[in-house]
Amino acid sequence: MAPLDASEIGLRPMLDSDVATVRALNVLVQPSPWSEGFLRDQLERLETNTNLVVETDTGTVVGHGSLAVVADEGHITSVAVVPTCQRQGVGARLVAALCRDARARGLTAMTLEVRTSNEAAILLYRRFGFAPAGIRPAYYCDPNGTTTDALVMWLHDVDDPVFLGLIGAEF
Repeated sequence: MAPLDASEIGLRPMLDSDVATVRALNVLVQPSPWSEGFLRDQLERLETNTNLVVETDTGTVVGHGSLAVVADEGHITSVAVVPTCQRQGVGARLVAALCRDARARGLTAMTLEVRTSNEAAILLYRRFGFAPAGIRPAYYCDPNGTTTDALVMWLHDVDDPVFLGLIGAEF
């Protein structure tokens, strides 16, 4: 896929008709992707879940992100971008939108886990103010039997004007 221009991509809520495409995207980038059934289940929980997709102006889905509400906190549970579109602003657009959704829901903090080896994702989350808070040993269990630690990151300053400026900016 050719490099993306910001004007060529749009963000929208994920639909049931996107499930197979999002599942295929997750298979590309996640060692243990979510099943179609799990994705459909998430779509039915609008009170506690947000699922978004980024698509090109031709309708090709190139990214998916999800947020789960736990009490008064938001948990970014997935950010996945087609490999040929990574590092082109798709992930940043998803993270910003999930953060805006958390703010609109009145949540007070946000968290996520990321593979300790995923330096690009860690840098992206730091860009939005997420800070390392600990390690979950062997958090990710891959189909081949290997495990990977997760870096737990938190964002507590969701009312900070700097943060609000970051998530309000268009990517």
